[in-house]
Amino acid sequence: MLIAFSAVLACMAILVGILLIWSPGKQQPFLDAGGRPVVGSLSEKIRVNINGVDQGMFIKSRDVRNPVLLYLHGGMPDYFLTQPYPTGLENIFTVCWWEQRGSGLSYSAGTRPETITADLLISDTLEVTRYLRNRFGKNRIYLMGHSGGTFIGIQAAARAPELYRAYIGVAQMSDQLRSEQLAYEYMISQFKKNGDSRMLQKLEAAPVSMTAGTPAAYLGVRDAAMHSLGVGTMHDMKSVAGGIFLRSLQFREYTLGEKINLWRAKASAGTSVVWQKVISTNLAEQIPQINLPVYFFEGKYDYTCSYAVAKSYFEILKAPLKGFYTFEKSAHSPLFEEPEKVQRILREDVLPGTNGLSDQI
Repeated sequence: MLIAFSAVLACMAILVGILLIWSPGKQQPFLDAGGRPVVGSLSEKIRVNINGVDQGMFIKSRDVRNPVLLYLHGGMPDYFLTQPYPTGLENIFTVCWWEQRGSGLSYSAGTRPETITADLLISDTLEVTRYLRNRFGKNRIYLMGHSGGTFIGIQAAARAPELYRAYIGVAQMSDQLRSEQLAYEYMISQFKKNGDSRMLQKLEAAPVSMTAGTPAAYLGVRDAAMHSLGVGTMHDMKSVAGGIFLRSLQFREYTLGEKINLWRAKASAGTSVVWQKVISTNLAEQIPQINLPVYFFEGKYDYTCSYAVAKSYFEILKAPLKGFYTFEKSAHSPLFEEPEKVQRILREDVLPGTNGLSDQI
């Protein structure tokens, strides 16, 4: 037993050593063909005081003269996914990958999750926006939300449209409880069809409804169930462990401590702490109109934030200009799954303020 215990300790020490070596936490500059840093580019990881709390963000740009884009993540920061799934956003914008209060780089063990509210996250969003406007000398910037970030983002844009050139919702939330009900019904039917009795039994023991909401037991199995069916983070990502957890450990721009905090935060904070607010809010009723251009990027296979529910919201949403874009190969993350199409839409529709590439709805 002593030998076995020693072997386990040795393996753990080796693993920690590998993770430390693989986690320098340094930002790599953009390099030209000759291996020299690109003049006018920016690659940094910083912390900025936002509403009294130091909050972390990555800012990436090949040319800081480009328009500024603020990206709002969902339940947890996902900038680390740009390592295996490059988005190309930094070629079009000066991109701020802000890690919101209580999550990722902005995690603090002393922060009580119950103190993080939707209104506070919206206020933080507006303050980060003002910071970026002042720093880069822009009157207005672009705002992109993903998943849970869309719940915060569209409310921020509706409150202060004068700060933004356009709002882009990727996997837009609207009536999330209805979305969860549709997802639940879809998963039940699929697991019956493929004969997965173990997953079926877990879901049937925790039914979702418009009256009962989303039981804790359902939320505990939800991510694994969605990913196994290809309707979670990405259509081709079948495992949270392999697709997300291991990817985060491989990300070189986090230190080991920051990687640990990423998952500590996931367990206790981030936008997930406002889940009850999310599922009790129908944004289609709360925000039927927004006074700036609006673009929805929606994956055909998305059940994390239902494609059908997002489309219904888009159809009634009033805006000076709007565009709805279906991503035929994507589930919840078109930005990572079909980046070339996203880049084309951003260049040809969003920046010039048109919607010529959008679906005909």
